[in-house]
Amino acid sequence: MFIDKACTYLTAGRGGDGCISFRREKYVPYGGPNGGNGGNGGDIYFESDPHKTTLLDLSYKPKFKAEDGQKGSSSDKSGKYGEDLIIKIPLGTLIFKNGEFFADLKTARERILIVKGGRGGRGNASFKTGRYTVPRIAEKGAPGETAEVNFELRLIADVGFLGLPNAGKSTLLSQISAARPKIANYPFTTLAPNLGVVNYKGKHFTAADIPGIIEGAYKGRGLGFEFLRHIRRTKVLIHIIDVNGFDGRDLYENYKIINNELKKYSKYLAKKHIIIVLNKIDSAASLKQIKNSKKHLKAKRLFEISAATGYGVDALLKEVVRMLEKPVAFGNEEEIESLPVKKYIYEPEFKISIEKGVFVATGAKVETLTEMTKFDKDEALRRYQNILKKMGFEVELKKMGARPGDTVRIGNFEFTFEK
Repeated sequence: MFIDKACTYLTAGRGGDGCISFRREKYVPYGGPNGGNGGNGGDIYFESDPHKTTLLDLSYKPKFKAEDGQKGSSSDKSGKYGEDLIIKIPLGTLIFKNGEFFADLKTARERILIVKGGRGGRGNASFKTGRYTVPRIAEKGAPGETAEVNFELRLIADVGFLGLPNAGKSTLLSQISAARPKIANYPFTTLAPNLGVVNYKGKHFTAADIPGIIEGAYKGRGLGFEFLRHIRRTKVLIHIIDVNGFDGRDLYENYKIINNELKKYSKYLAKKHIIIVLNKIDSAASLKQIKNSKKHLKAKRLFEISAATGYGVDALLKEVVRMLEKPVAFGNEEEIESLPVKKYIYEPEFKISIEKGVFVATGAKVETLTEMTKFDKDEALRRYQNILKKMGFEVELKKMGARPGDTVRIGNFEFTFEK
């Protein structure tokens, strides 16, 4: 099944907790703390795989989670890092992270980090200082990053077939490659793009058969709107026209319909190298009408073929190979989203707002600190309060009118404010 859009939710691995431990051995005085750090959580990567042609696997699994890091242990042993998760996606997939364009994987085996695992919590050995020799404190592991990711597949093919329904696109693809798309004598037989590999006198290229386009496809009519994006990356377009016309119109009118749809959908598509192919020449109803229509197309690359019998196909392939050998600036051949410019803006370490009488604090630093604090340990709680005090958290609460007994929420935790 061909699936070219998918959505999934990713969660990187959580860091392992730090360990509280002390060295206790016979004949070893002043053993001191030896609790190890927790391991970092696993990251999640995307990798482009040229052997994949659909997003079907991702559509069946809406959630992915990387492995968590393991806890630290005594004798200064650090926990094992969580294993990274590598998700393979088809070549030519656009990635949108939390609603914004993130990456475009156009190169085989290209790998990109999408969400990062949480840091492992420090064990009590990491808190030992010259004055603080017996720390009974450790951190919990930090949570991993999360993201909602949308995928949009745009097939990467050298040649794209387009035209009105029943023009003979699938027949031509089956004639020149090993692909076997469904072929029938009714419109919209092809419901999804088909890929085929063509071998012409030692030269190989990939061809994509796009479902039939009708007038108004750029607005979403028919199936063309969903699949027009798959020809945005092709180097050469082959516009296949049924010489007997379609829907009561002659071949030149049908040519203009497709040409207008390309211009309205994307200005880049209309500028591509386009070959005009008059198909079904063996069953032409009126050779005179074809001759008159060709006068309007005399400046175009024009070929007369019969995909069913193979007539004229060899000359067409020869021209395709010649055009593919011309250098093409791939980045200029398509209209594609660009990565947003990163702006580094100074923001305070935390922000406090009031929601239904509750003081809600947000900010990466205070939220991470809260997630990593073990509140069941007195020393950890004192450290937590001291850090917040140095950040000016208590002063800011007082400025906003907080009184003893008011509720303060930080992340998933709620506290009671006291002076």
